[in-house]
Amino acid sequence: MTDNIENNDDTPETEISEANTPEENTAHDAPAEKCADDKLADAITENANLKDRLLRAIAETENLRRRSDREKADAANYAITAFARDLLNVSDNLRRALDSIPADSEIGENAKTLCEGIELTERELLNMLERHNIKKVDPMGEKFDHNLHQALFEVPNTGTQDGTIVQVMQVGYTIKDRLLRPAMVGVARDAKETPPPHLDTKV
Repeated sequence: MTDNIENNDDTPETEISEANTPEENTAHDAPAEKCADDKLADAITENANLKDRLLRAIAETENLRRRSDREKADAANYAITAFARDLLNVSDNLRRALDSIPADSEIGENAKTLCEGIELTERELLNMLERHNIKKVDPMGEKFDHNLHQALFEVPNTGTQDGTIVQVMQVGYTIKDRLLRPAMVGVARDAKETPPPHLDTKV
C-alpha cells in the first residue's frame, strides 16, 4: 500500500507584522521632537529679544524723564540769566557814579542827598539780585581762580604771594552754581628772576 504523502500547501506561513518596529517608531518621532525643540528655542529667543527691548525702552524713558527734570530745573534756576546780565550794567554804573565822588571832598547837602539815594538804589539792586541767587564776586586779596576771575594784567613787586589778586577792575557775579560774569582783576607777580649761569661774575 503506497502512502501518498501530500504536501499541505495550506500550512500557515510566518506573517510579517505591519506594525512598525521600535527603530521605525523612533525614526518617526525624531522629526516631531526636533520641531518642538526648534519652536521652544525660537520662543526663548523671542522672549529674550522682547525683554531686551522692554528694558531698553524703560531705560530710555527714565533718561528722558531725568533730562526733562534737569531742563525744568535749569529753566527755573537760569531763566533770568540774560536779564540779570543787563542788570549788572546798571549796578556797574551806580558804582562808577559813587566812585567818581572823592571821599575827602566837601559837597553840598543836595549832592549828599543824591549820593545817599544812589547808594540806597545800589544796595536795593544788590539785595534783589541776591534774592534770585545772583551774588557778587569781589575777590580782592584772594588767590586767582580761573573759574571765577579773568586776569587783565600782572602787577610786579607787590610784596604779596604770586597769583594774589591785588586789583579789581570790575567785580564778577555768579548765578546759583554758574558763573554769570568773571571778575576782571590784576594779579601779583614776583619779578625777581635768577640770573643765567653765564652771567655769574663771581670769581
